[in-house]
Amino acid sequence: MTLKKFAKVVLSCLMAGALFTGCGGNSDTKDPNSQATIIKVGMITHLNASEKQMEEYLFKIQEKARAKIVNHIPKFYDSLNLMQLGIESGEVDEISTYKSVADYIIANNANFELVADNTITGLADNFCFVVRKEDTQLKAELDKAIEEMKADGSLNKLVENYITNVDKQNPPKVEIPMLEGADTIKVGVTGDLPPLDLVLADNSPAGFNMALLAEVAKRSGKNIELIQVDSGARAVALTSKQIDVIFWAILPLDYNAPADIDKPDGAELSVPYFKDNIVHLKLKN
Repeated sequence: MTLKKFAKVVLSCLMAGALFTGCGGNSDTKDPNSQATIIKVGMITHLNASEKQMEEYLFKIQEKARAKIVNHIPKFYDSLNLMQLGIESGEVDEISTYKSVADYIIANNANFELVADNTITGLADNFCFVVRKEDTQLKAELDKAIEEMKADGSLNKLVENYITNVDKQNPPKVEIPMLEGADTIKVGVTGDLPPLDLVLADNSPAGFNMALLAEVAKRSGKNIELIQVDSGARAVALTSKQIDVIFWAILPLDYNAPADIDKPDGAELSVPYFKDNIVHLKLKN
């Protein structure tokens, strides 16, 4: 299966509140602790939180955990590739990503290593599908498929085959079945978050999320049409009905983060299907 390409959407600074503080800069950032070590860290843009708000949130986590205070100054990027360019150019000192993604990067780029003394420990994101709020039947179908896969062990098997034990330098392609005459669900994929959301150089789908979609297609009796979108344009593509479903990651509510920190307006989250720890990467000295 090849992927259609959704036209790039230019995001406004006014969209979703303060989507990017980078549009106006954050030169007024002050250290929460003037004695703290300052580390500039790249991270994927948060939908409903500014860089300054994220800085304050990370500082509170450290205070609560009584950790050694390190003032992380976030810089948002719209994709993993841009984050890697940011650290390689010296814009940031570290990049924040998921453990599975970090393992993939390290396996394919000998210049990166994990930050062993990351002071923000224990953070993790839940992965889920996002649909428009009115698409209640679609959400119910996705929830049902996920819960069935959890119950029969097939979800754990996908994690093993596409994340834990996958050949990170040669990830396998994923074949998504097509059923003649079946309804079609348009799913937005970025293809730039391996080994989760991955599109290979020949435009073939790969990675854990694609394998999950193949299983959802079998269980729901629906066809899956993949639409490749820019990471920063996913929410717009969903709300404008260019696509019906997007992959999403969100902090669990027990972290005491704002409930809407990453939830698109007018959207609903499926039950989570995967959880991954957040780690930091740096360049080797």
